[in-house]
Amino acid sequence: MIAQSPENKAHSRPSSQKDSHPRVLILGSGIGGLSTAIKFVEKARAQGRQIHVTLVAKLDLAEGSTRYAQGGIASVWSKDDSFEKHIADTLTAGAGLCRESIVNLCVREGPARVQELMDWGVEFTKSEAANELTDPADEFDLHREGGHQARRILHADDLTGWAIEKALIAQIRKMPEITVLESHSAIDLITEGKLLRRFRKPGRCLGAYVLDSQSGRVLTLASDVTVLATGGAGKVYLYTSNPDTVTGDGIAMSYRAGARVANMEFMQFHPTCLYHPNARTFLISEALRGEGALLRNTAGEDFMKRYHELGSLAPRDIVARAIDSEIKRLGAKHVWLDCRHLPADEIRKKFPNIYETCKKFGIDITQDPIPVVPACHYTCGGVQVDENARTSIDGLYAVGEVACTGLHGANRLASNSLLEAVVFSHRAVENALPTLLSLNEEAVKKTVQSASESDSQEMLPAWDPGQAVAVEEQIDIAANWLEIRTLMWNYVGIVRSDRRLERARKRIETLKTEIHNYYWNHLLTQDLIELRNLVQVAEIIVQSAIMRKESRGLHYTSDYPERDDLHFSRDTVL
Repeated sequence: MIAQSPENKAHSRPSSQKDSHPRVLILGSGIGGLSTAIKFVEKARAQGRQIHVTLVAKLDLAEGSTRYAQGGIASVWSKDDSFEKHIADTLTAGAGLCRESIVNLCVREGPARVQELMDWGVEFTKSEAANELTDPADEFDLHREGGHQARRILHADDLTGWAIEKALIAQIRKMPEITVLESHSAIDLITEGKLLRRFRKPGRCLGAYVLDSQSGRVLTLASDVTVLATGGAGKVYLYTSNPDTVTGDGIAMSYRAGARVANMEFMQFHPTCLYHPNARTFLISEALRGEGALLRNTAGEDFMKRYHELGSLAPRDIVARAIDSEIKRLGAKHVWLDCRHLPADEIRKKFPNIYETCKKFGIDITQDPIPVVPACHYTCGGVQVDENARTSIDGLYAVGEVACTGLHGANRLASNSLLEAVVFSHRAVENALPTLLSLNEEAVKKTVQSASESDSQEMLPAWDPGQAVAVEEQIDIAANWLEIRTLMWNYVGIVRSDRRLERARKRIETLKTEIHNYYWNHLLTQDLIELRNLVQVAEIIVQSAIMRKESRGLHYTSDYPERDDLHFSRDTVL
């Protein structure tokens, strides 16, 4: 925790040194953060104005969950599909907890947002006969995934996320209004409430403290609007498809700042991650099952027909629980995903990345069944926002997986995540832009004076390290990290119980105290920041799970195995 030094001023403009251009701070560089940054600049330019955007990336600009998204983005595109069908599929998957108004607007705005991605250079895979077709609705090769009635998944082979990231980053690099800070980790949000020690009333968000992970300096980044696009919290579990950066940072920071957080008990486990000692997080896309691949247990049975009428194309929560049940019933380590009965050439052509990756591990998916297990994949809850991505803290927005919009309810429909990110990025910019462009020097001055209650307080305070000392050994951080993730996997996983949740709660409470003391006694590192956020998110998930005395969607507890619409058709809000 090193206080800001003079050479950092190029990166962090203090509140009193406001120029004529409003400032936006975006934390996160996946599809949500990148598309929000681009839209702020484009829409300001369209009105003859400029907005300064600072985009903070924990590692390099391309790293995060988006780049690893294989399946694609769900949107009504074919004439054989309809908004009504997509809405119905989303509501069914969400198990009665979706906000219908949000589902409606997200589905109906989807095609326009997908078209914008294409305008920014994203190249989705076209059908083989695309050049011969006259109807644009038939131009693209659309996948079908679990829970969908129709083919509506636009994709770029099986590397959709990477195709999106590359295209959006190319746009970002052409915009001088955007400053990119790579290898920077957000520490905490700065709010009026924190500055005035009014913890029950957060007031307006004024920016964030951010660690330069390479130099160890802490920057004070002031902003007129702050956008969280930090992704989910998958690394809170021992087994996950998520990259190492996904540690619940935005959720934890918002909760500490006083924002409302909702539905964190609904952690989605993807049914099919590759089971191999050297393939820790490789996802086998649901689109394979959409093309006809079947799940079989180690006895060779097509077991999914016993669990759901849609068989291997059932919603993810049902498939994940079924696989978990079969593994436990047979004492197996995995189940099989079998596509040997499908045309080999088609499999190699449609899923080149999956084919080549599995082949590296000695599995030819056209001849061998694929060993798969469930793994934590997606955070359906998050920072609660309204239809314009506004959180409960003024000046703070949240887009993408970090947010709880109400679209997913108790279980996300496959490929609705990228859709949600672009729809709510658009709505956040549309909502924030008029206020940003109306800002003037007097308004900024009043905000600073209000936050400090002193005319002499002319800037946000620099980070104070106090008496903190350098971390000498990483063993304590690594040990706590492993214990939290193992604890969550064993006691707060696919199947839960009151006993397991209570045991997790007690241990996490102790760990949180230990980590809190360690955090404030040592200078900051990225690992230490992530550990603090990880234990905070673990606590929130456990608290939320304890509060929901029913089984619904992704939350299944053996003590309350039935859905209880009378008492729990509502969000779990902390």
